[in-house]
Amino acid sequence: MSKPESTLFSDAQGVAKALGEDIIFGRLPPGSRLIEDPLMARFGATRHGVRQALVELERLGIVVREKNKGASVRALAPTEVRQIYEVRELLQRQAALHIPLPAEPALVEALEALHTQFLQHLRERDFSALHRVNDAFHLTLFSGCGNPYLVASIRHYMGLSLPVRAQRTAMAGHSEAAAEEHLAMIQLLKGSDSVALAELCVAHLQLAKLDYLQGADHQR
Repeated sequence: MSKPESTLFSDAQGVAKALGEDIIFGRLPPGSRLIEDPLMARFGATRHGVRQALVELERLGIVVREKNKGASVRALAPTEVRQIYEVRELLQRQAALHIPLPAEPALVEALEALHTQFLQHLRERDFSALHRVNDAFHLTLFSGCGNPYLVASIRHYMGLSLPVRAQRTAMAGHSEAAAEEHLAMIQLLKGSDSVALAELCVAHLQLAKLDYLQGADHQR
């Protein structure tokens, strides 16, 4: 696997963004060590900036830092993946069930705008932007439940599952299928079947989880 292309960033946010994308899109595989001096050289950043970036990526759940060992890309064991997705399914099902249907027009309009952006980024093959809009779509959707604590929990577990789900963004056919399911969610929001909406939100999670687990099995 080729090394990520060098890019200069002078602030922790820029380092965290670029390094995070290297991780979630598979350019830095699980278990890769993240050593401060090479990162400083690559990004033109201070040691403080690199450390702050690693702290932020640790907060997101995609980097682990251990005493006397330093930082490395988080590797999720199959058991962890199953457990994380079990919680994601529970949270997203409940959020979907609590969205009043038909949904508020403002919510539908916001999701339609995000869907349009998703399709544009898909046509342009801009997978970084596609990933960001995808997350915005789902968080906007679940905000309709009216419970900010539930939405915050969904956001947290979306972060923990980044190594599992983000790599699928650039896979052939995946984003096209996701776009179709997003459109189906919007249509369900205009109706009255909360159960169908909840089932679709849960089904939407499955392919990334199954692909990751199958990949883990092949590596054994």
